[in-house]
Amino acid sequence: MRLAPLIAAAVLSGCSMAPKYVQPDLPVPASWPVGDAYLAQSEAALPVLSYRDVFVDPRLAQVIDQGLANNRDLRIAAANIAATRAQYRIQLANQLPQIGLGAGGTRFDNGSANQNRNQNIDIGNNPAASRSNAGNRYTADVSTTAFEVDLFGRLQSLSDAALNRYFATEAAARATRLTLIGDIADAWLTYAADSSLLRLAEDTAANAREQVKLTRLRLDGGIAPRTDLRQAEQILATAEADIAQQTTLLAQDANALQLLVGAPVDVALLPQSIADARDAVTTLPAGLDSTILLRRPDVMQAEFDLRAANAEIGAARAALFPRISLTGLAGLASNALSTLFTGAAFNYSVGANVQYSLFAGGAAQAGVAQTQAQRDAAIAGYEGAIQAAFRDVADALARRGTITEQLRANGNFVDAAADSFRLTDMRYRGGLDSFLTSLDAQRSLYTAQRTLLNTQLVEASNRVTLYRSLGGEAVTNPAQ
Repeated sequence: MRLAPLIAAAVLSGCSMAPKYVQPDLPVPASWPVGDAYLAQSEAALPVLSYRDVFVDPRLAQVIDQGLANNRDLRIAAANIAATRAQYRIQLANQLPQIGLGAGGTRFDNGSANQNRNQNIDIGNNPAASRSNAGNRYTADVSTTAFEVDLFGRLQSLSDAALNRYFATEAAARATRLTLIGDIADAWLTYAADSSLLRLAEDTAANAREQVKLTRLRLDGGIAPRTDLRQAEQILATAEADIAQQTTLLAQDANALQLLVGAPVDVALLPQSIADARDAVTTLPAGLDSTILLRRPDVMQAEFDLRAANAEIGAARAALFPRISLTGLAGLASNALSTLFTGAAFNYSVGANVQYSLFAGGAAQAGVAQTQAQRDAAIAGYEGAIQAAFRDVADALARRGTITEQLRANGNFVDAAADSFRLTDMRYRGGLDSFLTSLDAQRSLYTAQRTLLNTQLVEASNRVTLYRSLGGEAVTNPAQ
């Protein structure tokens, strides 16, 4: 077929001038840190887990599902994926010839009849004179214009770069999804803790009111000084202020959760206390070594950016060589529609164009140097992302290794403070101790209870942090 040269050029694949991609060595230790702050059973990474395996409370799972369906950041991420996918398809299309079809018909008359009339020629007796410069012309053709033969892999390198940018955008979307899941879980747990703190403040205020009432009666009976009443009123005022603050925080927690979810959250899905919510997040089991960090979406994004930068070096190197383009036209042309598809009406043309810049002030060489520098920056960014991920996990494991002991100590503190308050209150009522001692014991108990509730929140949130810092659910690397 006469179009064979164009077809052969279209399928011709050039060599790539991109350097071979070599994944940088992991810039962190092969295992998690060990020592007094770390639990032996947590000195490794997670196996593959779904968020439903970690967040086992059906209420929390339903809120997370609602957030994954409605959150606006995820919608933005999805739109970014669609845009980069389309950009890759645009770049890939440049490797193929653009073939166009055309057809047309033309009626022409160059004014010969008017010229003959001016020369007093009898057109009726000489019809050939009027028809010699007038008539119809019909065409049908297929063409390709300026198709670049990718001998040096420039277009292929650009396509590889666009493909890896697309993969990086997908990884960024997964990072957004992982962050959203963790943020929703943290907000849900914070709501639970603030609910407990509000209830504690209300209970403390109720006890303080009884103390104020009793102390006023003792003052009226002449067996207690006014200072006792004022000190009791201080405890009440502190608790009432905490009630106002916790009420505000609880409303703000609900607002934050609604923003993350992207829709109103059913009150029935909210926890009533931190004790009610602590078991919503399971304790994470041990797994493999620190290479599991390579599945973290932000690390994957950094690696795809590095791969794209590596491919762009190939495109810059190929720009140092001549660029060959082909054009072609094959079609049919006839003055009569009835003879348009006959062999005599066929015609074609093929052309080639070679472009090579003899002097451009070193721009092409500078382009190679620029892409190499961008590749070096991408390597540093990739290694930095892994190091940051390693620290995130190490910090979470350090907290996991000590939080149980802290919870035990805080629980013992609450037990001791509660017993101390009970004893000092009995001594005060029996006239064996001052009211100030009883009030100090009450303040100590209130502070200890708040501390325990906050520590319980830290313990539950640490499980979320460990899930998030290890990358959450594993995904298949599209580059493999």
